[in-house]
Amino acid sequence: MGTQVVPKHTTVVERKPARLAPPPMYQVVLLNDDYTPMDFVVVVVQQVFGKSLEEAARIMLKVHNEGRGVVGVYTRDIAATRVESVIQLARMNQHPLQCIMEPVPPAE
Repeated sequence: MGTQVVPKHTTVVERKPARLAPPPMYQVVLLNDDYTPMDFVVVVVQQVFGKSLEEAARIMLKVHNEGRGVVGVYTRDIAATRVESVIQLARMNQHPLQCIMEPVPPAE
């Protein structure tokens, strides 16, 4: 009969729970132009971002007065989808409204 070798392992590996970092966030920004009607911007903010009439009007005025306004903060894929929805809606209605996404600046 053959000799059996029983391996002896004394190494103990401790498993630490994996810590997942939260996904990077992006802000969706509307840019001002001189041609898109204010009412249309309010409707877009309500439809695409689900904002109330008051909130949509506030965002529209910020875009109008400051040249840009943050509409929401989302993960990358959701932000990209919202940007595309705004651009498609604007093009369907023949408006030059621009919408971009950019990484959320780090908190200071």
